[in-house]
Amino acid sequence: MKDLLDLYLVYMKIGFINFGGGYAMLPLLERELVTKRGWTTMDELRDYFAIGQCTPGLIALNVSTFIGSKRKGVPGALAAMLGFLTGPIAIILVIAAFLQNFASIEIVQHAFAGIRVCVCVLIVQAVIRLWKSSVVDVITFALYIIILALSVCSTFLPFKVPTVVLVISAGVAGLLISLWKNRKNAEAQKGGDA
Repeated sequence: MKDLLDLYLVYMKIGFINFGGGYAMLPLLERELVTKRGWTTMDELRDYFAIGQCTPGLIALNVSTFIGSKRKGVPGALAAMLGFLTGPIAIILVIAAFLQNFASIEIVQHAFAGIRVCVCVLIVQAVIRLWKSSVVDVITFALYIIILALSVCSTFLPFKVPTVVLVISAGVAGLLISLWKNRKNAEAQKGGDA
């Protein structure tokens, strides 16, 4: 029961200070879950983000559910998910109750402008961390360039490559690259044994 309470409280804290959504919170999750608590590794966290991006719902909520599940199964997933939702729901309820009265106040508008800048910085920081750990060789760089080109072309050309196609294509390419590398290593090992 203590572990479930820990999951709930840690994710409640994260939910209260989570501004900017999934990728903006990657540095916070890394510090809180990987470095401080050892609940997951950075590789697993990246994988959870990748899966969380591909599954319905919010990335941050999906990641909390995955980590909770890893720690304590379904009860852990529920505890982490509910903990993560507690903060945002409380904040949204308070803001909704007073928003019409405060949204036009100049100081509130300036505060939101500052928060948006901070969120941009957090997202850039997350992208840099993901880049460093994901684009690790010529093959992954080539895959990155291809997916980026398809994504950019979708913005400017009359046809749009759906995000799901990009994600599935990248996953299939990663699988094929892994199989090719394993086969090459096996052949090299056979050659060395002979």
